[in-house]
Amino acid sequence: MARLARAEVFDPNEVTIAHVMARTVRRCFLFGNDPVSGKNFDHRKVWIEQHLQHFAACFGIDLICFSILSNHYHLILKSRPDVVASWDDTEVARRWLMLCPHRKDSNGNPLPPSECELNAIRNCPEKLADTRSRLSNISWWMRLLNQRIAQRANHEDEETGRFFQDRYRAVRLIDESALLACAAYVDLNPIRAAMAETIEQSDHTSAQRRVETCTEQPATTHNDGLRHDDSFLAPVEIDESNGETSPVASQSGTRCSDKGFLWFPLEQYLELLDWTARQIAEGKHGKTPEHLAPILQRLGLESSVWCELVEDFGKLFKTVAGNPCAVDEHRSCKTHRRFRLSRRVRELIPSD
Repeated sequence: MARLARAEVFDPNEVTIAHVMARTVRRCFLFGNDPVSGKNFDHRKVWIEQHLQHFAACFGIDLICFSILSNHYHLILKSRPDVVASWDDTEVARRWLMLCPHRKDSNGNPLPPSECELNAIRNCPEKLADTRSRLSNISWWMRLLNQRIAQRANHEDEETGRFFQDRYRAVRLIDESALLACAAYVDLNPIRAAMAETIEQSDHTSAQRRVETCTEQPATTHNDGLRHDDSFLAPVEIDESNGETSPVASQSGTRCSDKGFLWFPLEQYLELLDWTARQIAEGKHGKTPEHLAPILQRLGLESSVWCELVEDFGKLFKTVAGNPCAVDEHRSCKTHRRFRLSRRVRELIPSD
């Protein structure tokens, strides 16, 4: 059966969490060591992460997780139209002009917009409304990201044509169980691909950035132009003191909001990642820490089920992800059709 149109799955006016993935053409290693050409393109991973940090500071979208491998990358994004609604017209215009600047400095960085450039957006109601919508639209994030990486890589290689295999893939994450399993799937991708043995060695992942923050090293900008901390990522733990319904817009200027996405702290999330990596990685043996058991129990998942969900997340979920009961309660945005889940998902997570 044909996959539902993306407009049926994602409503741009709703806060939505999505797992998105883009792969290079013909699965060539255009972000790493390419065995065909013998060239190394690891520096392009830095390009992507530079854009992620810039986009997180400008878009009305929370960057929850990311991992960049040799021929594809994964992101978990949370659209925040509620945060964008709290921005005044000048802020909306300024953020868009920092994403699509009219002027750049000698290094190619966007220059602060002039009053004339700001007025071109904020004094036109139609353009302003469209710009406000774009700032919380995941499709615009992916469009600009893939376009800029493709253009820069093609220019470097003196090539033309497609750089990415197809339009990015997107799966909507409906509940916390799906979000946690997908976050682990994304953060553990380098370990599953045998590119790293531990989380702290997993370069160009959100997990590594969070580990670097846990070491309490001062946030600095390295020679690669990247901030090696997690200030641009969404916080892990939901701070109930801020209110569950509050947008919690960030004042730091490095991310959209300060609202977390899980109900337990960063340290427990990293411990869960480490335990999961030991279960998946061949030749590794580990014992589940006793304090992690309540997390899996609250999810209603056995350890073996959890490991299969994380290991095969990309194969199990195609359009939406979540507990079958939660998925069955949702309908597509326009035709109100039911979402389909594979038989294996329903076997792993039986409905009550």
